[in-house]
Amino acid sequence: MPEYKSPQSEPGTEQRFVLVFLLMAGVIFGAQFLMKKYAPTPPSTAHPNQPVQSAPAQPPVSATATAAPHQKRSASSAATPAQQAESESETVIENDLYQITLTNRGAQAKSWILKKYSDDQGRPLDLVNQQAAAKYGYPLSLWTYDESLRNKLNSALYVASKTGTTTAPTSLVFEYSDSGLVVRKELQFDHSYVVHVQTSVFLNGSPVSAFPAWPAGFGDQTTPYAYAQGQFEYQLSNNTEHIPAKKISNDNTLHGTFNWVGTSSAFFGAVFIPDKIDDLSVVTLHNAIDIPPDPSKPNETKPVDVLGVAVGHPGETSARLFVGPKSLEVLDSIPVPSIVGADKDLRNVLNFGWWGAIARPLFSWRYIGLRWFHQFTHNWGWAIVLQTFIITLALLPLRIYQMKSALKMQKLQPQMKSIQEKYKKYSMRDPRKQDMQKEIAELYKREKVNPVSGCLPLLVQMPFLIAYYKMLGTAIDLRQAHWLWIHDLSASDWILPLIMAASMFLMQRMTPQPGMDPAQQRMMNFLMPVMMGVFFFKLPAGLNLYYAESNLIMIAQQAIMNRTGIGKEMREIAAKRARKRDK
Repeated sequence: MPEYKSPQSEPGTEQRFVLVFLLMAGVIFGAQFLMKKYAPTPPSTAHPNQPVQSAPAQPPVSATATAAPHQKRSASSAATPAQQAESESETVIENDLYQITLTNRGAQAKSWILKKYSDDQGRPLDLVNQQAAAKYGYPLSLWTYDESLRNKLNSALYVASKTGTTTAPTSLVFEYSDSGLVVRKELQFDHSYVVHVQTSVFLNGSPVSAFPAWPAGFGDQTTPYAYAQGQFEYQLSNNTEHIPAKKISNDNTLHGTFNWVGTSSAFFGAVFIPDKIDDLSVVTLHNAIDIPPDPSKPNETKPVDVLGVAVGHPGETSARLFVGPKSLEVLDSIPVPSIVGADKDLRNVLNFGWWGAIARPLFSWRYIGLRWFHQFTHNWGWAIVLQTFIITLALLPLRIYQMKSALKMQKLQPQMKSIQEKYKKYSMRDPRKQDMQKEIAELYKREKVNPVSGCLPLLVQMPFLIAYYKMLGTAIDLRQAHWLWIHDLSASDWILPLIMAASMFLMQRMTPQPGMDPAQQRMMNFLMPVMMGVFFFKLPAGLNLYYAESNLIMIAQQAIMNRTGIGKEMREIAAKRARKRDK
């Protein structure tokens, strides 16, 4: 299977998306105005008001120094005999959802395969980023401030309680001791994507700040665009933060109370859910690797950001680790420690952005949600087609209202022109010029005309477009979803943007614009479709499908409305204005 990139994940795309629609709104508002003439980071990364206490990045310190503030264990703990394996071995744990291969060297996960998902080549998806993990550490490794101790903990040969292949539910224990260093990891597996992790590290009977980690990105990150969507995230009470790599420091420590904390790519995440949420230490890991942006040119590389996180308490850590898809059904089923005012599951790991209040219902609610339509179509592309049809029909009354308002504006043109002529002799700085605006406003009020009503359909539709953009860019259900010639509805396509731009041009040509001068009309008819086509060229195919179909449906609506009394009257006014301009 060829590789399909996801350009919508490029940093800043969402802001540019909003900017384009604000520009569109500005153009239309400006057109309405001119018609009067011719017709009527986490806290330590400079995030303000962050409810988490942060500590500056800590320099490497000895394990004995980190243990000093804590109560020591008994002398018998320090006298524990050496315990280590003679050779490297592997243990494979699997259930219906995953297959995890663990090695006793460092008691780490060498691979974490999700059985229900595939990579760009159609192979089972391994969430371990092999290139980054080989350099910065594998999942379930232990992170410490002392680099030499960290290397020892993650390279030692642990004694494993079992080897070979085992089916969940089961547990696996790794133990290691040498020269006063005593380490134990216990992993418990069930039928879900969650693994319960318990670690303890003591040196000469004193607790060591050694935290279990997911240190080096994800295996589905294969392009610069995919790496750009990596983020550090956490929930503190009812506050959820999703922080991009550029605002994350390496080896920075946060202290506080967290419901959950983790890191994620566009569609997958690794999230720690601590059993004890208070006084938690969270270390943000931000590194880089070099990858070839173009697989056909392996020698030409580009640096990309790799994010990770280590979470725990000094000495002993107990937490659940979710490693899996950012799917609503999955995230909603995973409970988190209850705090007043906070969500009691992982639903906020799925970041729908500013318009989440619209994006989530558009995807999940019964009768209007994309997921509800999918159960009838069994194809996400056709589900978008069906949902778009319903939404566009629902917006039809607004289009009718827009035409009626535009017609009223045209009928007021003679009176508006008379007012303008009355005050023509006064300069713009003359206070009496303000009286002209007052008279025009009174005319609007008396005739019950809203001069900006033509923008209403766009302003109503814009939140849907932005919400669709976020939904299609984050909903894992659309990842690698096929529709006709489209191989991935969450990635870009070049045919649908052309259809969208052409349909927008045709719709502009069909819509009566009797109050607009020729220069404005050319701009609206040509410039806007071209501008939108260029911008939408890099956005998800699913969003282009939504917008192109909306335009095609509105073309049919406009063709019908042009034959109604309102439509005919507007076309007559437009023709009359054109004849006057040609004389």
